[in-house]
Order: sequence, then structure tokens, then C-alpha cells
Amino acid sequence: MEGLGNYIEVRTKNEGSGGSWCGEGHLIIMTIASGARIGHVHLKVANLDRALAFYSGVLGFELTQRMGNSAAFVSAGGYHHHIGLNTWESEGGRPPAPGTTGLYHLAILYPTRAELGAALKALKRHGVELDGAADHGVSEALYLHDPDGNGVELYWDRPEAEWPRDAKGGFAMVTRPLDLKGLLAA
Repeated sequence: MEGLGNYIEVRTKNEGSGGSWCGEGHLIIMTIASGARIGHVHLKVANLDRALAFYSGVLGFELTQRMGNSAAFVSAGGYHHHIGLNTWESEGGRPPAPGTTGLYHLAILYPTRAELGAALKALKRHGVELDGAADHGVSEALYLHDPDGNGVELYWDRPEAEWPRDAKGGFAMVTRPLDLKGLLAA
């Protein structure tokens, strides 16, 4: 496996587990570059105007480009787009039935607890109901669905120094009730 830098490790079957097997008993373990990140998510929606009313009108994303009634791109902070919305294969469609595969949710990271509290106030003002809310130790999160049934998580990360750790120093995330009154007061 030449020319792929530090991103591939090849082992024989008896040297370890995990990864993907590719012929002749070799295991390939891919390691993504440490600077990689999720750039955007593109969602199929049934009605572009309804989706824009939610993502721009309720959540406050800026519309950066619209392509007629078939696609739109929204962002925070001047990026070209964090969320793409399209009706190319879904105009007038229904959400996937329960028990099917697909996106569980998209997660939108807020910079501070106060900004997440402001987002919760906007949801309440627009009559958007939460599906749930949780304190995960590393973060505080709100869970809801957009008008097309796509799961949406709104969250903020606590400073890394405050993240709960187990005895070996690994992450010890939890799911506890979130103090919504405290979040609204933030």
C-alpha cells in the first residue's frame, strides 16, 4: 500500500481486529486526518419554503444561495453553506418510515451555553416542541425534528477540562436530565 502516507496500516488476520479485510488476510485500518471535520449536511425536503422557514426563520441560519424551488443553502457566520436543502428527489414526499435506515440527526454546535439558551427561547417563541433534552456531561443538548421529520440536535460543548473521565482517562459521557430553566436563564 504505497503512497498513502500515515493513513493506512496493514496487518495480517492474526495481528489484530477491527478495520476492513481486503483479500489475502490483510486488514486495512483507515485513520482520518486529525484536521478533518464535517463541512455540511444536505437534506432532502418535501417543501423548500417550509424548510427555509424552519432553518432560517426559526434557527436563524442565513440564506446564502437559492436555486429556484429546488435547492437552497444556509450557513452561520458567512460560510458558503452548513446545510443544503433540496427537493430533487423528494418534492411532496414523506419522511422515512420508522424502522428504516438513514440519518438519525444532524447536530448544530453552538459556541456558548447562552447561545444555546437563546436558541431554546426561539424554539419556544415559534412553537417548536422538543423531543428531548439531555446533559451528556461533555455537552448539553436539545433534540427536535424539522418539518420534514429530520432529527436535529442543538448543543454546546462544555470546556474540555470539564468533560467527565473514567479511571483510565477516557470519556465518560452520560445522559442526565437537562436543566431547561437554567439554560433559558443563561
